[in-house]
Amino acid sequence: MRWWRITKREADLDRELGSDLELEEEEQREGGISAEEARYAALRAFGNPALIREQTRAVWSWNWLESLARDLGFSLRTLRRTPGFTTIAILVMALGIGANIALFTVVRGVLLKPLPFQDPDRLVMLYEWGLHENDAQGYNTVSGGMYAEWKKQNQSFNSLALVRGSRVGLSGSGGQLPEKLNSAEFSWDLLRTLGVQPALGRDFVQADDSPAASATVLLSWGLWKRRFGGDPAILNQTIYVDAQPYSVIGIMPEWFDFPDSSTQLWTSVYHDRHEEQMTSFSIHLLDVVGRLKPGVSAVQGTADLRLISSRIHDAHLNDPFVFRSASSRPLLDHLVGDIKKPLYMLLGATSCLLLIACLNVANLLVARAAARGKELAIRTALGGGRLRLMRERLLESLLLSSAGGALGRLLAFAALAWLTRTRQDMSRVESIHIDGVVAVFTAGIIVLCALFSGFIAAFSASGKRILGSLQEASRSVSGGIARATLRKGLLTIEVGLTVVLLIGAGLLLKSYERLRSADIGCITQNVLTMHLGLPDARYATPAQRANFFDTLLARVRALPGVDAAGFVTVAPGQGYWGDWGFTIVEHPPLAQGSGLSANKLWADPKYFATMGIPLLRGGTFGFGKRLDAANEVIINQSFTNQYFPGEDPVGKHINALLRHQIAEVVGVVGDTRSEIGENPQPMMYFPLDAGVETVGTLVIRCSLGVESYALPVERIVAQMDSDLPVSDVLTMNQLLGKHTFDQSFNATLLTAFATLSLLLAAIGLFGVMSYIAGQRTTEIGIRIALGARREQVMWKMVMDGMGPAVLGLLVGLAASLEVGRLMRDLLYEIKPLDPTVFAVVAAVLLAVASFACFVPARRASRLDPMQALRTE
Repeated sequence: MRWWRITKREADLDRELGSDLELEEEEQREGGISAEEARYAALRAFGNPALIREQTRAVWSWNWLESLARDLGFSLRTLRRTPGFTTIAILVMALGIGANIALFTVVRGVLLKPLPFQDPDRLVMLYEWGLHENDAQGYNTVSGGMYAEWKKQNQSFNSLALVRGSRVGLSGSGGQLPEKLNSAEFSWDLLRTLGVQPALGRDFVQADDSPAASATVLLSWGLWKRRFGGDPAILNQTIYVDAQPYSVIGIMPEWFDFPDSSTQLWTSVYHDRHEEQMTSFSIHLLDVVGRLKPGVSAVQGTADLRLISSRIHDAHLNDPFVFRSASSRPLLDHLVGDIKKPLYMLLGATSCLLLIACLNVANLLVARAAARGKELAIRTALGGGRLRLMRERLLESLLLSSAGGALGRLLAFAALAWLTRTRQDMSRVESIHIDGVVAVFTAGIIVLCALFSGFIAAFSASGKRILGSLQEASRSVSGGIARATLRKGLLTIEVGLTVVLLIGAGLLLKSYERLRSADIGCITQNVLTMHLGLPDARYATPAQRANFFDTLLARVRALPGVDAAGFVTVAPGQGYWGDWGFTIVEHPPLAQGSGLSANKLWADPKYFATMGIPLLRGGTFGFGKRLDAANEVIINQSFTNQYFPGEDPVGKHINALLRHQIAEVVGVVGDTRSEIGENPQPMMYFPLDAGVETVGTLVIRCSLGVESYALPVERIVAQMDSDLPVSDVLTMNQLLGKHTFDQSFNATLLTAFATLSLLLAAIGLFGVMSYIAGQRTTEIGIRIALGARREQVMWKMVMDGMGPAVLGLLVGLAASLEVGRLMRDLLYEIKPLDPTVFAVVAAVLLAVASFACFVPARRASRLDPMQALRTE
């Protein structure tokens, strides 16, 4: 039926029904009864006009749409009549839906969306592993020599390419200051392997990627805009990187940020790296990206490389640091790193929050259905169909979910804006945005929430429950026992999910507290750190490097208020720098294929005292030994325990294989941790005065106001070399906070979700108790009138409400056993079944539940018995 004819058909139907009823009434009057009785007799004989209208409309082709529109209008009017209920339900839904939209957008952008490269499913990251026969599979960086053999001998890859992250200094020009930038070096064919072209200019060619070639560089879009004003004329111009001239050959697309989002320029690896590093089989520095041939799986490609690695290993048995095997994983997995599990954990937490929100709204709808029980019963008795009444409940739920979804989408936009600002370090952060897939996901969860909440409410107001409301109404009971049982059941599930979130948040918070309070082996208060590196072009000789650091440290130590200053390659907590193989001269030769290794750092003699690292045995470096005469080494306690068990290492000699010099052990110092949360590793400290190291961290200790020394020290560096950038100026506490930010972020978010869940559970419990108290008003009045003490009535109500809370607590604790097991890898120095966390969560939840029950129970116990009985 056409839309514009619906009104006319309605009018025709009303006239026809009126005419038929008048005829029937006239026949009744002709039978000799009065006019009033004839009217009632005609209605009894004719039937229910409203029902006849519905049955007639049912044969019209557009009746379902018209009926739906009427029900929708009725639902809107019903919700407008209860603004408090409607507002609460929408806000609850908005929190749950908004959190899920935000986390799904992040998970999709970071983990699920394909990489923006050509055929990304054929791109894999390749690694070496297995120094020893029984080693577990790992993901170690690749040596230049092994890469060359893989590239030459493999039959499974269209191309293999190299990449290595680095840091460089960009010289100042045009009045700009020098700055330290994150960069990457890669082989000339990397962009071709990825299937990417520069937005402006050209890519590297093979002739650019050799030691004899002219230095060339590609700029990121952001660096080009920020530093060079987006001027295309920068192409083919010269800029100075680490004090060496580089010709700008191209500008990468705005979205390109490989291998991570902080990378701002790219150079060619064979041009920049020493030949020994690019040909050795035992110096492992490089990441290898491979593009599989069509039809070749990653398993087949890896097996091909493993055969090559095995042959190379067998041909170099005298070198203990040649790996014997290869491994791989998708490039996407390599790029996202360890963030996958925390993101899925947070998505699971938001799903729990959404389910709790749905249960809360369902509880509200059930309470509303109870309050409207008499109305629904009368409508059913007058011929209202059960499906029609159920559709009204579902439409109300859909309207609430839709409004909550619209508000939740706004909340998600705000949350994503905050997240992308806060977590610029997150892998693939540029891919996080709401798109069509997220819009479909949003529509899907709105419908699911509406169906879930609506069906529960419809179930509570269907069948015998509706007709029973008329009988219950005669006893002044606003709703049945079945509804109270249903609401308690929903509340039990709510509390159980809340307990799971609280346990997870508690475990992460305690783990983070342990991580931040972990002893890293040095002083962390009132210590300032700053990074700097000397470019080889200006500091080519060991004497130049040693003189620079000696002068710098002398001038810094002369600043008023500076208690101590030192220099080290990387400070504790800054991360792993590298390791060297070595032999101990006084020990018997090792078996073929066996080798010793330890982390290596360079430090000045006063570094240990500056950082409060205890000198356990021997002494520090000799102050008169410089350059080639600086043939000393200091080892830590872990080194002593592992390689000198039961003997005094002082006076022994270590042959560092890559330094090509034998060094005497002059002292043993306490352990420090390179990575927060990792066990101390064997470590060798070589003297900074040898003039070998060019980069590192300056550490300054003061009694008060250490941050105020940043600018004076930077001025000293600028006076010594105006083109030398200083970066990462952080106190030790800031440095440790930076390196534990992921754990802090995850714990904070999960705690926020758990707190919201606890609040929703408390609101739900309060609502159930208020509902039960209202339902039992008459009973309470009779009990008090018959002499029951008000305290007895109150505590009986509290115990009645605590039942679902305690049951939910037990269910949640049981479920948390499995959740804790899944979180094991995210925890530091605590067990997944930590008794303190479980006990605190149980106590907090019982306290909140008791308060939520106490308030309505106390209010109910203070009822006036006469007033309560008058409600009968």
